[in-house]
Amino acid sequence: MRRIPLYAAASAALVLSSLTGAQPALAADLVWEPCGGQQGECTTVEVPLDWEDPGGEKIEIAVGRLPATEPQNRIGVLFAAPGGPGASGVDMYIDSPDPLSIGELRKRFDIVSWDQRGVVRSSEIRCSADALAQKPTDFPEDEQEYQALLDYNAAIAEDCRNNTGPAFGRVDTVSAVRDLDAIREALGEEQLNFYGASYGTQVGQQYAELFPNRVRSMVLDSNMDHSMRSGGDYIATTTEDQEGAFNAFADWCERTPNCALNGTDVRALWADLHARAEAGTLIDPANGKPLSAEFLRRELKAAMYAPEERWFPLAERFHALDGGGPAVAALAAPEELAQNSYQAIWCDDWRWDVGSFAEVQGYRERAEQLAPQTKLSPFWSDVATCLNWPEEVSNPQHEPVIAGTPPILLVTAKYDVATPNAWNRTVAEQIDNSVLLHYDGIGHGQYYHSPCVADHVNDYVTTLRTPEPDTHCEAVWPTAPAG
Repeated sequence: MRRIPLYAAASAALVLSSLTGAQPALAADLVWEPCGGQQGECTTVEVPLDWEDPGGEKIEIAVGRLPATEPQNRIGVLFAAPGGPGASGVDMYIDSPDPLSIGELRKRFDIVSWDQRGVVRSSEIRCSADALAQKPTDFPEDEQEYQALLDYNAAIAEDCRNNTGPAFGRVDTVSAVRDLDAIREALGEEQLNFYGASYGTQVGQQYAELFPNRVRSMVLDSNMDHSMRSGGDYIATTTEDQEGAFNAFADWCERTPNCALNGTDVRALWADLHARAEAGTLIDPANGKPLSAEFLRRELKAAMYAPEERWFPLAERFHALDGGGPAVAALAAPEELAQNSYQAIWCDDWRWDVGSFAEVQGYRERAEQLAPQTKLSPFWSDVATCLNWPEEVSNPQHEPVIAGTPPILLVTAKYDVATPNAWNRTVAEQIDNSVLLHYDGIGHGQYYHSPCVADHVNDYVTTLRTPEPDTHCEAVWPTAPAG
């Protein structure tokens, strides 16, 4: 990918508009080249490394585009925000078929996504594999393990800074939002349409806060609550939705004849598997090795993202772990060691004031009281990963002030293990001009799980009509294994 450098006047105007809200005089002159597996085209947009020093060092942000398939009916650009943080928007939306890039919205919108600063093609956060391999448990059981976690976080930050360079420590979401507005400007669009799920909703919320008059439509699906300051509340809410999702899975198995655990007390089976994992006696038949309780909870969490794809395999996996069937591979993947964008971005955005192992243990005890079956959400790691992080938090938690936007459509599930229902309700209260659409099922990123949600989103982005307040889409339960 390459681009023609911005003309000086255009660059100055772009920076001015991003910092002051003024409209620039000129747009960037971009050169697009073929990329991706869907006849996509890619370029880069140059932005300041430090938006507080717009005349200083620059970095390039990778951008991909899929032109509207009905250009005569084109409305504009739909920016699809990558999640994570750390996911590549170019890989997710431009290189791969996605409901956004192959569905109804593609007819009338150019689908545009990007690799956020710190991610893959945009100054990726790189760390040595040897240092990353030293990662201790995210779930310290005692003071010694807690101190090992603190030491690791400090050491890995130093390693990543040395291996990444000046972009490290400048990958916060506010900077990413200013980059997004620079991309909008470079495309010559006065306003944007936006879809973000999971972490992408934080990008959307903060964009609407900074640039409300540049929003035509905005869908925030499965919302982050970046106003949450307590690590204890963070883990409690994610654990509560994990417990609710597990109970829904158990009830589904009970009423679904072709579930591998139909006729089994799923709750009792889970309790037995978890107890054996904690004791070190649960052997994974897929590899003959002991399976930890931490990893077992990660498998459960992973399956709750997409019931239609993962609940049948999860039942088969539990059946195999209990010795009732052939070996089934784990549903959760090993930790990725190639890059460390998630931790670097996350810890530039979240400050957790945790003072001791005793406080951490209190969080865990509270979670286990709230969720006696599933115990503790693996998303405890979102708190653990930033403890003793040595870098300044550039974009700490705050309650957003969003005014002057058109109606914003929010979407939530009844239970979402990654962005709990409670977070979505809080965000709906924080954005006055918002409509909350409810999906009565389980999952993460409801546009991908509910045809009803997808229809409402497609209609809203196209026509700007929001659903009536308190609209509910019924749950979609899997009836046969995917594929």
